[in-house]
Amino acid sequence: MSDFFNHGWSVFVAAVTVVSLIACLWLLIVASRRVPMADDGSTGHVWDGDLKEMNNPLPRWWAVLFVVTVFAGGGYLAMYPGLGSHPGQLGWTSEREFQEEQAKAREAMAAQYAPFAGQPAEVLAKDSTAMGIGERLFLNNCAACHGSDARGSKGFPDLTDRDWLYGGTPAIIEETIRKGRHGMMPPMAEAIGGGANVSNVANYVLSLSGSPHDWVKAMDGKEKFAACAACHGVGGKGNPALGAPNLTDKVWLHGWGEQAIVNIVTQGKSSMMPAHESRLTDEQIHVLAAYVWGLSNGAAASR
Repeated sequence: MSDFFNHGWSVFVAAVTVVSLIACLWLLIVASRRVPMADDGSTGHVWDGDLKEMNNPLPRWWAVLFVVTVFAGGGYLAMYPGLGSHPGQLGWTSEREFQEEQAKAREAMAAQYAPFAGQPAEVLAKDSTAMGIGERLFLNNCAACHGSDARGSKGFPDLTDRDWLYGGTPAIIEETIRKGRHGMMPPMAEAIGGGANVSNVANYVLSLSGSPHDWVKAMDGKEKFAACAACHGVGGKGNPALGAPNLTDKVWLHGWGEQAIVNIVTQGKSSMMPAHESRLTDEQIHVLAAYVWGLSNGAAASR
């Protein structure tokens, strides 16, 4: 009932529910009444010459079952939440049941993950058992975005190379999995002067990685790139503290080429990786981080 914005709705739902149960009993009483009968056992109503209306009583077992069902429904509503905002005598909630089930699952998994606790990622990445578990965790939680081979796609980083937006140490990978990341680049067209300056800066960015570009435009865009240096650095090598990518390599997360860069400079970009600390235990995150670290350091492939 948390979606209702005042107590009146709760009272309304509870009243409708109780009235419905009472109406069911009333309906049974009405249906059980006998009407005056003719000598032949009919009500005396005849249609189409010989079609007589009878009034046979409801089977006793059916009537008893109906009453039991109504009272069982009333008992259920008294014990469990169902009468508006009434929590029920048992105080049951689906959220608490879920938490209890999660606690039982964590307890059952503790023994499985115990051998890996405290072991550094460099060691776990060479453990075939740990990496088998890490691979299953990756496929269940990460593959939807990064791909089953972890090579990513446009907008989703490749985890098998050594190009890391926030750093690729085991500790940072664990932090990324646990807390998630929100990378954002604001629209910068106005900040660099707009118009032809956007194309010039795009060509300068391409020149940083030795990609094909118009060198005249790149020279004109170098000065305007100063507005981007606050995040990407004067030399364009990025800033892991901010998640600003290195522009001097040839890794293009959101597309390559002048037009792709122009679009990002003009429109900006926002990327989100969700936090997994509520879905995975600390032990699972530790093993998963070791698996991801191993992907880019050759350990997972050589186990």
